[in-house]
Amino acid sequence: MLIDTHCHLDFPEFNLDRDAVIRRARDEGIEYIVNIGSSLQGSLASLGLSREYAFIFATVGIHPHEADSFKPQDEVELRGLAGDKKVVAIGEIGLDYYRNFSKAENQRNLFSSLIKLAKDLNLPLVVHSRQASADTLGILKEFMPLKAVVHCFSGDQVFLKDCLDLGFYISFTCNVTYKKADSLRKIVELAPLKNIFLETDAPYLAPEAMRGKRNEPANIKLLAETIAGIKHIS
Repeated sequence: MLIDTHCHLDFPEFNLDRDAVIRRARDEGIEYIVNIGSSLQGSLASLGLSREYAFIFATVGIHPHEADSFKPQDEVELRGLAGDKKVVAIGEIGLDYYRNFSKAENQRNLFSSLIKLAKDLNLPLVVHSRQASADTLGILKEFMPLKAVVHCFSGDQVFLKDCLDLGFYISFTCNVTYKKADSLRKIVELAPLKNIFLETDAPYLAPEAMRGKRNEPANIKLLAETIAGIKHIS
């Protein structure tokens, strides 16, 4: 059984053929899809998709890019959404110091607020961390114990060990297929299979053979094959 644990089928890139994309995933043996909320509107849309398809589940959260515009009322609304039986996690939430679309302080405050929400509701986290390893770990450690997956892992071996030591899962996307991704493939090699999630992050990060095109959940099958090859297993 294959699962795309992280994609964004609510994004406008899928507006013209969303149903066909979902059918293709099923045809390729993708049994379940987790659609990720990255804003309040996106979380609403994600939940809507999960209600439309029995095999799609949702997360609700606010991406660090949105931190500057976050309002206390947004958290109240997220809390209401998170009570739905199809919501399986709070995310994606975290820190992004690479693009810095929102102030770092606001990102940290938002991250802490939504971790508290997850703990209140006994839900795991989907964590976004880009060039923010130290602060990400520092904030997460304040709230341990937690269940979390670090999505689209892009850290080094030290960050990998720190995440594993905290009992977190590590999620890889189709960028492990890129020609120049040797360092990331080394991380895949080091990560225990029992701690690995697979994701597309669709519409982003299409596999090497499709670079520049839209990614979609059906490509989880190719990602599974690539990681199996790295780990020398069937």
